[in-house]
Amino acid sequence: MHHHAYLWTGAKERLDDEALRRPPHPDPPPAEGRPELVQRYRQVAAEFAGSNLPPLETAYWLAKPRSLVRGTWDEAKEAAAWLGERLAEYAPRFAFESDRDTARLARLVDAAAERLGAGADVSYGYYLDRPSFLSLAVVTCSPNRAMPELVCPCA
Repeated sequence: MHHHAYLWTGAKERLDDEALRRPPHPDPPPAEGRPELVQRYRQVAAEFAGSNLPPLETAYWLAKPRSLVRGTWDEAKEAAAWLGERLAEYAPRFAFESDRDTARLARLVDAAAERLGAGADVSYGYYLDRPSFLSLAVVTCSPNRAMPELVCPCA
């Protein structure tokens, strides 16, 4: 088992485009269906896998380009340490004062190490200087517990 890290920052409006944050439905709309639905399906099918947008379900990071992986670790504590470093790096920009609390952030890192050690994924999100958003995720691989059918980017 190992862990891959992902980081995304960007405009909240882009993050709000949820259709591009989920994989296309396995059954496309009928070709004679409403043209706007057919077009939107085609857009999602073409863009989901290559998009750097954080997926709605954390495990789907594994379906994204390997170039988006920010780090890979065999040990859960090392992956959680990466999360802690990113949280410390971005904390001054967190939109809400309560999110900057260092004791709270340390507890999140400890909880992440525990979850990752158990084979689960971890995903944290924070509003930054408005209207930006930070998404941090560490995804467990070989296999992923939530979606074992997803191929590891190292494969």
